[in-house]
Amino acid sequence: MTNSKTLTERRNNNRLFRRLALVTVAIVYLLIMVGGIVRSTGAGMGCPDWPKCFGSWVPPTEESQLPLNYKEIYGAKLKGEVEFNAVKTWTEYVNRLFGAFTGLMIFATLLASIPFLRSDKAIFYLSLLTFLLVGFQGWLGAKVVSSELLPVMITLHMLLAIVIVFILLYVLARSYVGTIQVEAVQNKPKINRLLIVVLVLSLAQVLIGTQVREAMDLVIDDLGYSARNQWIDALGATFYIHRSFSIIIVGTNAWLYYWIYKYSAGHGPIRMLAKSIMAIIAVEILTGVVMAYLAVPALSQPLHLTFAVAMLGAQFVLYLFLNAEIVFRTSAHSELKVV
Repeated sequence: MTNSKTLTERRNNNRLFRRLALVTVAIVYLLIMVGGIVRSTGAGMGCPDWPKCFGSWVPPTEESQLPLNYKEIYGAKLKGEVEFNAVKTWTEYVNRLFGAFTGLMIFATLLASIPFLRSDKAIFYLSLLTFLLVGFQGWLGAKVVSSELLPVMITLHMLLAIVIVFILLYVLARSYVGTIQVEAVQNKPKINRLLIVVLVLSLAQVLIGTQVREAMDLVIDDLGYSARNQWIDALGATFYIHRSFSIIIVGTNAWLYYWIYKYSAGHGPIRMLAKSIMAIIAVEILTGVVMAYLAVPALSQPLHLTFAVAMLGAQFVLYLFLNAEIVFRTSAHSELKVV
């Protein structure tokens, strides 16, 4: 009876952790999109100080709530835009609030991972690492503000977000060990080699995209936000490299999709992930076309970035499930087994 009760409790704890981890991953992706909205709307310095906003925990809604000499106090940090803009201020402030909420969700995921100390310690310690990295991400966010949106700092901020997503996806996938069945796949070494190439190329494309975004920041400084229809033409070679490289991304992922369907048996997580990757790439291309030919609508940039990170995440999880016996290897005393 005791063993049956313990097993039930363990299953309930595992189920709670999986739900929290899944929601947390979704929230981190939303945070990436919200951050992209902040950047694409030029609201990054909407709050010129950190952690407060214009010296207050609740930012002002109109200029009359600010000190009379606020232009002198914050003028340098506002990068010349000394006129108060409530929309930009609250856009940045909501981004910060959402970031704090994300931190709370990751802390809740960490608490939910404590029962895994008895069955799979890696899940707990990686959840702890994620929580610590989120704290570091908050500190890095402060440095982004203090550096007045230095492009290198923004890129590092985004790369750390990708690392956090990958760790969360790993612990989430690992928590499913023994509960789902992965279809059999032949020629795994061949597919693995291609998948690693695809991951490297996709990450390179994302990094090139950050360079395009940094170049766009310089264009925006010169032309302003009212000249969106001129941004793309002013970007130069980096944009065309990024656009041309997308052909390689589509081709290699389509090749991977073909191999998975050729060598896998049945319809399981691996085929589902392969389909998801191609669907994400289709949306990614669509948002890129919208940016290039429709004067870079504000929402298109954050969507483009979010789907790029989603593509990387799906490719990473595909690698995990394809090599489940190796990457999810548990301790000798664990009851968990890869099905």
